Amino acid sequence: MSSRRVLKAAEAIREVVGMSILTDLRDPRIENVTVTRVEVSPDMRNARVHVSIMGNEVKQNLALKGLESSAGFLQSKIADRIDSRYTPKLVFKLDDGVKKSIAVAKMLADVLPPSEPELASDPEQASDPERTSPDGRDGEADASPDADRD
Repeated sequence: MSSRRVLKAAEAIREVVGMSILTDLRDPRIENVTVTRVEVSPDMRNARVHVSIMGNEVKQNLALKGLESSAGFLQSKIADRIDSRYTPKLVFKLDDGVKKSIAVAKMLADVLPPSEPELASDPEQASDPERTSPDGRDGEADASPDADRD
């Protein structure tokens, strides 16, 4: 289990790296990059930055090379934000979680039968179940002044 300090540092690193990629980096290779999570070693000397990169394999490899060449700049940004003895050395890893989830969803769509919409005799009744009482009458009819006379 990671300590609270390491978890807070990981979150700060994720924020700094994510914003720096969006606003500060001018490398044309780095496009469509999202920082998904950061894992920091307990001694806070190393940080593994998991990134999701949209595009084909060539674009992903180019973006990873661009991020690796920008690691020093990003580390200096982190050093400005985090007050610790060591600034973590950044290692970038491609996060395939998004691709895997899309592949699983596609497999499930192929295997599972398509869902059929529920058929109802009255479309208004199906859209608002609170409007009708269990005996089929409109719920507002019970609130009429004539109902109190009996």
